[in-house]
Amino acid sequence: MKKIAITAIALFLMLGMVPSAQVDARPGGVGGLLVGCCFGIRTVGEFNEGKDLHFREWGRLIPILNIGLAIWDGIQGYEGITTSELAAEYGSNYF
Repeated sequence: MKKIAITAIALFLMLGMVPSAQVDARPGGVGGLLVGCCFGIRTVGEFNEGKDLHFREWGRLIPILNIGLAIWDGIQGYEGITTSELAAEYGSNYF
């Protein structure tokens, strides 16, 4: 049952998102609602500015994988990584 729920959430997220090239002057909508509910306020703010979701954010929807990704994020936070360093590494489309 959990797998079905996770799959449904992922499908709603994918269907609700607008590609970055089609983002209009008024952000939000269903895509913003779903991203905000699943990933939090900081992610939805960046999503509404036209940024894409990073693979580590998508991985938060997978039950066991999300623990590993949370640890990975925590280690990078401990090391003092900044958004500019992430943008240099992954591209400005994500950060």
